[in-house]
Amino acid sequence: MTTLSRQISAYEEMRGVLETDHFGKWVVFYGGELVDTYESFEEAAEEAIRRFGRGPYLIRQVGAGPITLPASVLYRPTYANG
Repeated sequence: MTTLSRQISAYEEMRGVLETDHFGKWVVFYGGELVDTYESFEEAAEEAIRRFGRGPYLIRQVGAGPITLPASVLYRPTYANG
């Protein structure tokens, strides 16, 4: 299981409790565990970056469906300078 898959699985395992107690809030998962809940995406992202750098971690709004990002965002090729 990939690291991000682990974060998603942890979220899915807690989904019922999160939707009951924290619907609409933003959550951060890291290391397969809930880090905390936040009022906004910005708060969640700032805390995740401060604590865990580039990740990987999962930031998701409780009750919202997963976001599908285009391949151009997920896979950025590196080009040689010149």
